[in-house]
Amino acid sequence: MDNSYDLIIIGGGPAGLSAAIYGGRAKLKTLVMYKGTIGGLVDTTREIVNYPGYIQVSGPDLMKDFKKHAEHFNVEFLKEEVTSVDFSGEDKIIKTKKGKELSAKAVIVGCGSEPRMLNIPGEKSLRGSGVAYCATCDAEFFEGEDVVVLGSGDQAIEEGMFITKYARKVTVIVLHDEGILDCNKVSAERAFNNEKMEFIWNSTIEEVLGEDNVEGVKIKNLKTGSSSELTCQGVFFFVGMIPSTRFLKDSGLEMDNRGYIPVNESMETNLEGIYAIGDNRVKYLRQVASAVGDGATAAVAAERYIEELQHFNANILQNEKKTLLLFFNALVNESLEFSTLLEGLIGENGDEYKLVKVDLATKKSLAGKYGIEKAPTVVVLDKGVEIKRLDCCMDKEKLQSQLF
Repeated sequence: MDNSYDLIIIGGGPAGLSAAIYGGRAKLKTLVMYKGTIGGLVDTTREIVNYPGYIQVSGPDLMKDFKKHAEHFNVEFLKEEVTSVDFSGEDKIIKTKKGKELSAKAVIVGCGSEPRMLNIPGEKSLRGSGVAYCATCDAEFFEGEDVVVLGSGDQAIEEGMFITKYARKVTVIVLHDEGILDCNKVSAERAFNNEKMEFIWNSTIEEVLGEDNVEGVKIKNLKTGSSSELTCQGVFFFVGMIPSTRFLKDSGLEMDNRGYIPVNESMETNLEGIYAIGDNRVKYLRQVASAVGDGATAAVAAERYIEELQHFNANILQNEKKTLLLFFNALVNESLEFSTLLEGLIGENGDEYKLVKVDLATKKSLAGKYGIEKAPTVVVLDKGVEIKRLDCCMDKEKLQSQLF
């Protein structure tokens, strides 16, 4: 395979596949890299009933449709784990566990997150068969059944209350002494008043019981050391999520103290040409529908970035004339007046210069490339190399003396 791409998407979940569809449709040479299964966590969801257009569909089937759609637009797929990246240059370098090295003009990080697991007996083998990590995704499949929730933070208690809409009873296993929860006070009060919720204190789960489906749990009391069994048909673990961003540790990409990536409304990170989408970014809602929106947004932003980069390389860096890069603010009169003055001077003095106007509001990546913080600013380039910057004054003679 040719290892050079326009766009590489790290992650094959709904966010990454959505980005791939948009990237492929935009005629970008697009590659999706993934290390597990197509669909990520969605692949473990038995049924989805809240994705538009599908009244009921399994997670794997929905993701097969996503992948087929991307393949229709000639998107390529590579099942390999990314171990390191170099985002410092114009060409972004990605290295894999098997020794492959690939490059791209833009990279979208959609590697998702994974539930923090206790790694107790039965947890992994019964995942998707009664063991779950998302109430919004799976709660309704336990209609009229008994469910156990492990955890006492905001997510555990709030999602536990959501499960009570469907389950006959929800038993919450809590590490702390009676009455102590880690969630906010409002949620705690509502949970204590919920007739369908019960609590087992000073305890944890040491085993999930069952052959093909969950049949119960073994509970250990942390104070007495004694164990007991509780019959149930579902177990929800809410002991935290871990973003799958460890391979980005030394990349220069900004992450919060948990490893999630902050982005702006265009899914742009702090690094030019790098975008983050889906469950590995800082966000409010982690669902298939919201992931799809992330992917679409990032792919469109990446397409425009690549177009801008190609235009810059072809029309500015390779231009035989000296280039004046005028960074201006279309909303500020002084900036517009200076632009008019400079255009007039260039028109009066022959064709020595090529004037390229850059609106700071729409060309932020190019402004970042030259460290432009204010407008107007004029960067003078000779065959793509910066030779000086002008004193952007409104004195016509002084400005002319800097140019000719």
